[in-house]
Order: sequence, then C-alpha cells, then structure tokens
Amino acid sequence: MFTGIVTDVGRVASVADRGDRRFVIATGFDTSTVDIGASIACSGCCLTVVEKEQGRFAVDASGETLSVTTLGTWKEGTEVNLERALRLGDELGGHLVSGHVDGVGAVVSVKEEGASHRIVFEAPEPLARFIASKGSICIDGVSLTVNEVDGRRFGVNIIPHTWTQTTFRRLGQGSRVNLEIDLLARYVERLRETELAR
Repeated sequence: MFTGIVTDVGRVASVADRGDRRFVIATGFDTSTVDIGASIACSGCCLTVVEKEQGRFAVDASGETLSVTTLGTWKEGTEVNLERALRLGDELGGHLVSGHVDGVGAVVSVKEEGASHRIVFEAPEPLARFIASKGSICIDGVSLTVNEVDGRRFGVNIIPHTWTQTTFRRLGQGSRVNLEIDLLARYVERLRETELAR
C-alpha cells in the first residue's frame, strides 16, 4: 500500500527486453535501505525491486503491465514519480493507494491559475463513474483531490510544491497518465450494483 505522496523523482537509466521488460531506475533513495523484493510505486504502478546498486534499482514489467499503463512508452531518460511502500505507523498524508493502475487517462489542458496549475484530464469511459467532485484520485502516483467533473473529464489543482516535486511539470496536452481510482469509490459502486441486482 501507498499514500500517493511522491518522495523522489527518479529517471529511467536503461530499458531491456528479456521476456519481460526490465527498467533500471536512478533514484535519490538510499538503496541500502531498500530490500530485494520490496515494492516501490513507479508513477503509480506498484513494482517489485529485483536488483539494486547504490543510487539505482531494477524492476520488471510484464506484457500485461506494459499494455494497461504508460510503462510501455518509458525509455531512457523518462522521469518517474517514486514512493516507497507504506509502513505501519507512517503518516497517511494522501489517501490509501494500492499501486494497481485502473486505466490510462489523457491531459486535455494545463493552465496557470494564480501560483498553481489547473489540469483537466479525460478518463476512460469505464472509470468515469468512479470519479467524483471532492473525491480522491491517484494520477501518476500522486494523491489528488478532484475539483470538478464533467462527463469523462475532471480537473485538479496542482499547488507549486507538487508541480516542482513531481513529473507534472512535464505534462502537456495529450500526455498520457496512469489513473487509480479511490478504493472507497470502487467498493461503494460494488455495493450499489449488488443492491440494484436484488
């Protein structure tokens, strides 16, 4: 589990296909404290550390992961939002995030709004019903509050700290992002479906 609070922006150092695709990610994390087998959220996708050395770690992504996330487009130099797994007793600063990407959204627009930035995204049709105004959503591994919803489109406000400390500063119209809907929204919808089926 994660909280959607990014603690480092890493960079893809190398990409290799060996059945699955192996990414080596350069990071500011102290990798001596990262165990082999540990989970790290990489732009919202929970991946397992399979190798490490000082200042970098390697993860493998299956064909399924590459096809349903933005990882299939990663190349050397791609910036990646990173968060280590939540430990019992850690502060829950964002919202509960599983690191299981539900779909890929697209940036509709990016506009300055005061010192912040307003970004409008478009979600895939199956996910749109889970996104609610003032609800939580995880975008590329970042916990955010939804400001408004209009059909498949929804807007979020990015404060200056988040803008400078994540990959959001690189987003532009048409950029693709990993989306994870709020766990609570998923279960509420499931309960609603069960009630309607009775």
